[in-house]
Amino acid sequence: MRTEADGGRHDLRHHGDAEVRDDGAALVDLAVNVRADTPPAWLRERIAESLAGNGLAAYPDGRAARAAVAARHGLPVERVLLTAGAAEAFVLLARALKVRRPVVVHPQFTEPEAALRDAGHTVGRVLSRPEDGFRLDPAAVPGDADLVVIGNPTNPTSVLHPAAVIAGLARPGRTLVVDEAFMDAVPDEREALAGRVDVPGLVVLRSLTKTWGLAGLRIGYVLAAPETVADLERAQPLWPVSTPALAAAEACVSPRALAEAAEASRRIAADRAHLVAGLQEFASDGLVVAEPTEGPFVLVRLPRAARVRHHLRVLGFAVRRGDTFPGLGEEWLRVAVRDRVTVNRFLQALDMAVTLADR
Repeated sequence: MRTEADGGRHDLRHHGDAEVRDDGAALVDLAVNVRADTPPAWLRERIAESLAGNGLAAYPDGRAARAAVAARHGLPVERVLLTAGAAEAFVLLARALKVRRPVVVHPQFTEPEAALRDAGHTVGRVLSRPEDGFRLDPAAVPGDADLVVIGNPTNPTSVLHPAAVIAGLARPGRTLVVDEAFMDAVPDEREALAGRVDVPGLVVLRSLTKTWGLAGLRIGYVLAAPETVADLERAQPLWPVSTPALAAAEACVSPRALAEAAEASRRIAADRAHLVAGLQEFASDGLVVAEPTEGPFVLVRLPRAARVRHHLRVLGFAVRRGDTFPGLGEEWLRVAVRDRVTVNRFLQALDMAVTLADR
């Protein structure tokens, strides 16, 4: 693991949705990490019900949704802040917190660093290495860092870091931000820190857009000490979360939803194992899967990845380029986990794409 000064050679604003928008082609989407075939019908109905009567005319009232999220994690409501997706939380943190030396552990979701830069901060980077399985080395995090950001499980590496290792980064005077946007895709949410109140300076971010297919609705939340929540809330505009998004938040933390998400996480784990096994058949072509994988996506390294990605697009499949993530280069691609039928079709296309790239 090594550190790297703030640099500008990576496109921090590039995200998976760009892979399916670039040319308007009808592509099978393995670039975006939103669960396929979502939101479910019952959730669509709950959102639609929020529009009935005076639903759109009245100003949003987030009290019920905030209380529901707090109850889901066993926390008082003062420790919960609802946001327009987890991405808004990164902006709030960058603007509201008075920090001198923020550090982001990479490779990971790039919006935290982008938000910090936009707020005028100089951002330090701690780079995990593929030869170490992209695992976190706590000793590589500078002792004087007063803001540390890490994803768990990490996008795009699919690494699930032990909760005890992450919690060990806490220090007096340090804010420890853990992005758990994909934690509900992990069976039993192993290694989750959401709900913990014994880790000083802990801020946990959750997203409801990935598992429930609500990227267009924008809903997430922050779990933190009441004083931190108050600071972030002051940086928010009035009524930042819409009435339909509030209805979705309340629905997605209900017992029914939690049970459905738990079942989905087990299905994702099985589908991921199928994808990884298929990808490993390309070892003779130089393809390497970054393992172990615990998220709803898989990171792979392969020669001529840019050419393979181009041929996959021609064949009707979109995957996420990896070179926009600090710590990765053009030889990396991220592939979202999908059902077995889709994965089998993708693997056939990958076989053709590799052959074409080798010519």
